[in-house]
Amino acid sequence: MSRLLRAALRLSLIAVVLAPAAAPAADAIRVLDPWARATVPGQKVGGVYMEIVSPRDARLVGVSSPAAGSAEVHSMTMDGGTMRMRAVEALDLPAGTPVKLAPGGYHVMLFDLKKPLVARQKVPLTLVIEETGKRAHRITVNAIVRAGEHDGQH
Repeated sequence: MSRLLRAALRLSLIAVVLAPAAAPAADAIRVLDPWARATVPGQKVGGVYMEIVSPRDARLVGVSSPAAGSAEVHSMTMDGGTMRMRAVEALDLPAGTPVKLAPGGYHVMLFDLKKPLVARQKVPLTLVIEETGKRAHRITVNAIVRAGEHDGQH
């Protein structure tokens, strides 16, 4: 067997062995830059923001955090100069399209905070993401609390 053929065979075997390990990472739902606003003592609600990218059509159908009594995905809109915030049952995550949860739009609301959110602290969240026709995935992320992010919105 020639050296070139042996080298090609070795590379093929390495690719076969490594491919299954690499596939799930490329196929994973990604949560980018999760962060929360710092709160003041006595404040019982907080906002969390992030960007989610799913490789397949999916929906964010739930969220929870041990830092709060409950958590919900909310939308925020302006209606004739009045800010309206509402819980949403699900947030669509179209395949390959980054979906931003950001101030002034979709976001996670934490209710009945167990303690204030302090700068540089990590707030654990569990996101429940349901793929079309498949089971739900639970993804745990840590949102980093940022100070000085108050602009009158959640």
